Amino acid sequence: MEHNHDTTTQAATHNRNPWKWIPTLYFAEALPYVTVMTISTMMYERLGLSNAEIAFYTSWLYLPWAIKPLWSPFIDLFKSKRWWILAMEILIAIAIAGVAFFTPSPHFLWFTLAFFWLMAFSSATHDIAADGFYMLALDPHEQTLYVGIRSTFYRIATIAGGGLFIMLAGTLETFTRRIAFSWSITFYLLAAFFVLVTAYHVFFLPRPDCDRTNLVRSAKDLLKDFVLTFISFFRKPQAFTAVLFMLFYRLPEALLIKIANLFMIKPVSEGGLGLSTQEVGFVQGTVGVLGLTLGGIIGGIAASRGGLKKWLWPMVWSITIPDLVYVYLSYFQTQNFLLINILVFIEQFGYGFGFTAYMLYLIYYSQGEQQTSHYAICTAFMALSMMLPGLVAGEIQEAVGYFDFFLIVMLCCAATVGVAALLKIDPEFGKKTKP
Repeated sequence: MEHNHDTTTQAATHNRNPWKWIPTLYFAEALPYVTVMTISTMMYERLGLSNAEIAFYTSWLYLPWAIKPLWSPFIDLFKSKRWWILAMEILIAIAIAGVAFFTPSPHFLWFTLAFFWLMAFSSATHDIAADGFYMLALDPHEQTLYVGIRSTFYRIATIAGGGLFIMLAGTLETFTRRIAFSWSITFYLLAAFFVLVTAYHVFFLPRPDCDRTNLVRSAKDLLKDFVLTFISFFRKPQAFTAVLFMLFYRLPEALLIKIANLFMIKPVSEGGLGLSTQEVGFVQGTVGVLGLTLGGIIGGIAASRGGLKKWLWPMVWSITIPDLVYVYLSYFQTQNFLLINILVFIEQFGYGFGFTAYMLYLIYYSQGEQQTSHYAICTAFMALSMMLPGLVAGEIQEAVGYFDFFLIVMLCCAATVGVAALLKIDPEFGKKTKP
């Protein structure tokens, strides 16, 4: 649809300053994701679920993002991207309020999971519409110009959700001494905030002329094209290796991410660090996210100067070796809060730097005529790579304890090294082209 960016469209688009809607749109894209993936984990821990239950139930919530490419082509058939964005934001607000309402109830688990599922599907659909809208509402130069703003506000939302809202829940726990009530209030406040964001978008999201329903092609044609796209994806050179890389490069982190917060909040007597809810929110949601962001920025700069092939192995070691900090923390169970923050920053910085190789390879493999569709399939494998190990992470941890679990995470680093060794990458890919 990019060819529709004629003068009239651009004139209509420029009636809305991108600064007025890009930051809030990508904040709204990230907040429900971090709510489903991070806040839910902490809430269920505080409500008394076991690590195995938490990891299993919350890992299933990755599924909407894993199967997102299956329904993304059909969003074009019904209503505009702008309509989809606003409709999904309303559903997300309802889902957050639903979690808030049922958290204090006796049967909170099934009701809150149902609303987390609604939130996850709405959020995944919102992602599709928002990314499509971004390309429709901006010309190619603006798309490049504002890509950094997109990612910055996505990260800010991650800090707000994974850090500030968890810290708020912990503070309310301290004052009210009622855990379920405290988390319910936190979710009500989150829902109210999301309603305000949605109301803002009603007035400030632009209406690009090219954002119209495309009814020229039938659902049958779209389905046929999707099947052909899938076939062409697996006919590319190194297809099997690429899928292995997408599924196993992040195996250690996929196990770690489901247990790290739970390990920090569990009492020392149970093998954890005994941190408070507020402290975990600060360590993981603020310091950790800053490390992750900084690592990603430096990784991007490095890859642009030397190319993916040159930086692949430094990034492989960066995403694996720093996981040793959890082996250290689980062995010594240090109570030094500053040291815990420093170690988590190091681990997350390493992950951010090493994750750059993963994202660049997805772009590299997607190159060609159907780049957008192939990249969407890659992101489905990316979601599966986190979902499948997460399903069993809690069971493994409960079977062996925290220290041995983190040793298993380190053993899984062999999978990261193994799949990286199979790759064949053009030495020029990723390098900044000389004028």
